[in-house]
Order: sequence, then C-alpha cells, then structure tokens
Amino acid sequence: MSTLTLTKPNPPLRKTDDPSWVDTFFYDNKIVRDFAYATLFWGIAGMMIGVLIAFQLARPELNMGTEYTTFGRVRPLHTNAVIFAFVGNGIFMGVYYSLQRLCKTRMYSDVLSKIHFWAWQLIIVAAVITLPLGYTTSKEYAELEWPIDIAITVVWVVFGWNMFGTILKRRERHLYVGIWFYIATFLTVAVLHIVNSYEIPVTFMKSYSGYAGVQDALVQWWYGHNAVAFFLTTPYLGMMYYFLPKAANRPVYSYRLSIIHFWSLIFIYIWAGPHHLLYTSLPDWAQSLGVVFSVMLLAPSWGGMINGLLTLRGAWDKVREEPVLKFMVVAITAYGMATFEGPMLSLKNVNAIAHFTDWIVAHVHVGALGWNGFLTFGIIYWLLPRIFQTKLYSKKLANVHFWLGTLGILFYAIPMYWAGFTQGLMWKQFNQDGLLQYSNFLETVLQLVPMYYLRGIGGVLYLGGVFVMLYNVIKTVKSGSLLANEEAHAAPMMPMIKGVEHKGHWHRWIERRPIQMAVWATVAILIGGAVEMIPTFLVESNVPTIASVKPYTSLELQGRDVYIKEGCVNCHTQMVRPFRSETERYGEYSKAGEFVYDRPFLWGSKRTGPDLHRVGGKYPHSWHYHHMLDPTSMSPGSIMPAYPWLFEKDLDTSDTPVKIEALQKLGTPYPAGYAQQANADLQKQAAQISAELAKEGIEVKPEKEIVALIAYLQRLGTDIKVKTEK
Repeated sequence: MSTLTLTKPNPPLRKTDDPSWVDTFFYDNKIVRDFAYATLFWGIAGMMIGVLIAFQLARPELNMGTEYTTFGRVRPLHTNAVIFAFVGNGIFMGVYYSLQRLCKTRMYSDVLSKIHFWAWQLIIVAAVITLPLGYTTSKEYAELEWPIDIAITVVWVVFGWNMFGTILKRRERHLYVGIWFYIATFLTVAVLHIVNSYEIPVTFMKSYSGYAGVQDALVQWWYGHNAVAFFLTTPYLGMMYYFLPKAANRPVYSYRLSIIHFWSLIFIYIWAGPHHLLYTSLPDWAQSLGVVFSVMLLAPSWGGMINGLLTLRGAWDKVREEPVLKFMVVAITAYGMATFEGPMLSLKNVNAIAHFTDWIVAHVHVGALGWNGFLTFGIIYWLLPRIFQTKLYSKKLANVHFWLGTLGILFYAIPMYWAGFTQGLMWKQFNQDGLLQYSNFLETVLQLVPMYYLRGIGGVLYLGGVFVMLYNVIKTVKSGSLLANEEAHAAPMMPMIKGVEHKGHWHRWIERRPIQMAVWATVAILIGGAVEMIPTFLVESNVPTIASVKPYTSLELQGRDVYIKEGCVNCHTQMVRPFRSETERYGEYSKAGEFVYDRPFLWGSKRTGPDLHRVGGKYPHSWHYHHMLDPTSMSPGSIMPAYPWLFEKDLDTSDTPVKIEALQKLGTPYPAGYAQQANADLQKQAAQISAELAKEGIEVKPEKEIVALIAYLQRLGTDIKVKTEK
C-alpha cells in the first residue's frame, strides 16, 4: 500500500504584471524637507560663529568685552553647531530620504519623525543658550551638561526606534550597504554617548565626570575620535553609497569592496582614540595600540574612497557639467586626504611636532568643510529639486558656490598647516648654546597672527558660498511645490524559501537580517573599547599613585570650576610632555598620578597659549591679577582677551557643600563632614590671598571670582617636588 506524503508548498511566484501583487504607499518627503531647511539654517549659524572666533584669535577685541562672547565660551558653541546641528540635521535629511527608498516603505511612524525633528532642534537651542552662559563639562564635542545629555539619549532612541521600525517593515529583503552604515552609526553613537556621559549631577546644570584624570582622558578621546568616526564619517559613507550612484546614474563600483570597507572600518576605528594622547600620561601600551590601529585604518578608509571615486567610471564627463557631482568628487577626495593624514598624525615622530598646534585644526577642517560640508551641499542640490518637482534654479550659481567653497577650504587649510609647522618647529628650536631659541611662548604666537587673518578670510569665502546656495535653494523651492507624500509601488516582501537564502555570496545571509547585523556590528565596536579601557580601570599600575597629591581645597575647586566655565581649556593645555623642549619651557613632565582628583581632566588639545600644568608658584598673585584684567600689561602683544567680570562678580559658594559631597561619592578622600566646613575653609584661604594682594597694592574683596581662579592657578603642578641640580 502506498503512502501519501504531504509537503508544504513553496510560495507562488509573483506575477509582477498583476496589480493585486503590488502595494501602493507614500514616501514622507515633508520630514526630509524639514531636516534640509534645518541643515541650511544651522549651517549658516554655525559657520558665522566660526568666522567670528577665527578673527577673535587675530583681534581679541572681537570678544566684545562680555563674558558670553569670549573665544573660550563660543568655540564649543561653534563645534557643537557644526557637528550636531549642521551635520546632524544633514545626516537625518539623507537617512530619512534614502532609507524609505531603500526599504521601499514609508518611515515607520510620522509621529516619531516629528518628535525626532523638533526635539533635536530644541536640543540645539539648549546648546545655544547654555554654552555661552558657561554651563559646560569641558569635554571636547561633549560639552553639554547632564540634563541635555539625557535629552540627547531620549531623542537618539526615538530616531533608532523609527529607523529599525522602518527596516523591519521593509518590502526589499536585501539591506543595501548604506543601511549597514546607518545601523552602525546608531548603535555606536549610542554606546559612545552613554559611556562618555557617565557623570554625577551636582546641581541642575553642573556635574562631575564619573572618571578622573588619565581614565577620563582615555574615555573622552575614545569618544572624541569615534564621534568623528561614527557621526561625521559612517553615516556620510552610507549617504555616499546611496546618493553618488544616483547622481552619477552608475552602480557602485564594487560590492565586495563595500563589505570589506564596512566591517574593517567599524572594527578598526574604535581602537584609534589613544593616538590623541601620545606622549601624555596615558600608559604606553594604550598609546601603542592607538598608533597600530590608526595606521591600519588607512586601508579601509581609502577602500571607501576608491569605491566612491571608481563609481564615477564612465561618468567623468558629467562632472564637468553637473555641480552636484563636483561637490561629491571634492567631498570624497577630502575624505581621502583627511583619512590619510589621520594615520600619519598618529605616528609618534609626526605627532611630536603636530600635536597641540594649528596643524590639527587644518586637518579637522579639511574633513569638516570638504567631506561633510561638500557632500551635504551636493545632496541638497540633488534632493530638493526632486521633492519639489522642479529643476535647480541655477547651475551657474551652484558652480559659483562650488568655487567659493573650494577657495575657502584652501584659504583656511593652507595657512593653518603653515601655522602648525611654524608652531611645532619654533617650540622645539634650540640655539647654539643649548638654550631655547624662543623661550617666551608669546614669540611663537605672534608669528601666527597673519595666518589667522587668512584663515578668517577662508571662512568668509566658504560662508559666502553657503549664502549663494541659500539664494539658489529659495528660488528653486519657490519654482516648484512640495510633493509631501510621494506615491510609490512595490510588491510585499515574500517569506524566504528554506535553503534559498544561502545561495550567492556568503554575506547575503547577514544582509537580509537587520537584527543579526546590528548584534555583530555592536560586537565589532565593543571589542576595541573594552580592551583599552578595562585594564586602565582595573590594573592599578596603569595610574601609579603619588602620596603627595591631595584633593583640591574648596576654594581651588571653585576656582577650577571658574576656569572650566570660562573655557580656558580651549586655549591652554595642562600636560607637559617628556620632551626636552617642554621640560625646559614649563618644568617637570606630567605624571599620571597627579591627575587622580581631576574631574574632568583638563589636558586640552590646542595650545594657543602656553601650557599651565606647572604654572603654580611661577608668578606672584599680582601677576595673575593683572594678566586676567589686561593680558597685554604682562604679555605685550598678547591675543588673550581680558576678563573684567571676574573682578566684578562674587563667587557663588552656595553649591560648595554639594560639590564636595558629590566628589566624596566618586571616591575623592575629603574628611568626613568636610562638606559642612568647606565654605569656612574657602573664606579663610580667600582672605589670605586677598591679604597677600593687598601687600602688593591691590585691593580686591576675597569673595570675587578672580580670587578663586588665582587659588586654582597657584595650585597647578605643585603637588610633586622636583629636585633641581645647582
């Protein structure tokens, strides 16, 4: 007797000519338009601030004599406005446009899209308000205080929810390479932000870092370098992979190269942060890891650049005619230049000359102005005419913008490279007698002023091009009408047939599974950070303690917070490297154990002024008093602004007890009950400094902010005693 075997039938083949097999849906172009407008608005605002601070370095009177407009307070506003407002909105513009089309579906939720847009703009407004007021953590690219950090976390979750919801309801099974980079961006930025923002709130707009000294520096530059990697790079690579083929009407050059590019980039990038801390007090093994992986990073970075440029094969004739492609070609070239220079700067012999100089400023702006700026402009020129159902108003004006922007980059970068070489070499120059050729740091600064003017002119040219673009965009938009809900058609995604999904390239398996891809991408980016950070936190020999190093007194602590509020770390470092040129100029090189009570660390990344780690006791109180009131009185020709409000404002001591208690929770060994007597100690030390100033003919009340700042400056570098040979 025969048996009947029942088998599950395979899904029927699609009848592509049958309308019943095709879904009709609508892309949301309104959210794309909103992010495009925000990109232009904040781009102009951020670049205008950039031009202002560029000229402030040449003409300190442009600080305008108010505490809210000094370079130290406005410089982080510029970086946040360009990175998170201009580039951030540009990312969301590109992602919301491309993701819908790559997934063949509308965004998961219009409500989430709107919440994301308006909440992100409110966060930017919060930064515009708080940074000039002096509310800052002082951590580079992460200066915003804890309430805003929480808001950023919530908004980022909203974005991820909307993005993954869209991916999961897609009608296209294959996840295109651009989506891989979007996924890695979301996950890594989330990890970076949460880890680096570990802090303990003190008051509503004041917190102390959960990490101290060397560990804080490692976490910060693990974050800082990878904020560049995963906010300024990977989402733009995703957009490059989508918009460049669209603009050129050519397929991506190499699919296999894109696979290698993606996985090697996200794995290697996360290790490279320590190259920002070469020759510092960071353990040598961590520095060496940073160097090795930074050099390795050249391969995947250039793999992406080559993949982009070769996508234009057979379409270079269009580059002559299409301004969109001009912007994109220069953007990809700038990406290649910046990602070549990064590994080069991580080499110790090069870093010894370049670090803390304007060379780094030039390097950063080649990436920001060229890669991020030009790719954003190219995408806007390509995208807006399409969603407004019209043509670009004027290709001639777009070409004018291109050349103004290109000249702006050259006028900006070349003088800054020259300034960097000049600084690095002058700092290290010895004369025939073995003495520093330029022992007065100010001599090296005055040589740079002409380059600062040229840098400002470059900024004006670049900004001028953006204003041309704004006019062109306005005219383009007015000539068309927004297609808010763009009709589209696609067949629903069919269930996979067992066994079929494994056919073809092995990588196809993960490209069809967004959750698995997200998991493996997270594993790839966690390995490097874990290997670098865990030993630094758990192995005590990485940060040897020094018995003579004590916590700051309550007055010194308040003075340190004044120093942070004024943004002094933007121009001064507190890290003497073990070079003869630096120990001759500043004193004994810095030791890891000296920073165990520094929350946050204040090593800095740029020397517009001299290093201050050994400034304690170097000058009398009166020198600091006059220097802050009128820098040129102590240093003729100084480009440092005056700080008259420090002599007028009383120090707010109402939060001294809670600051002490917060630091005690973090392990700072203040005596039990010290919080209650901290202000009494503060007043005693302040009265002593006031009395010493009075002996020099200076009358100042002990409650003024300047007294606390002097106390802090006089403490710097005095915890260790170095014997000098007579």
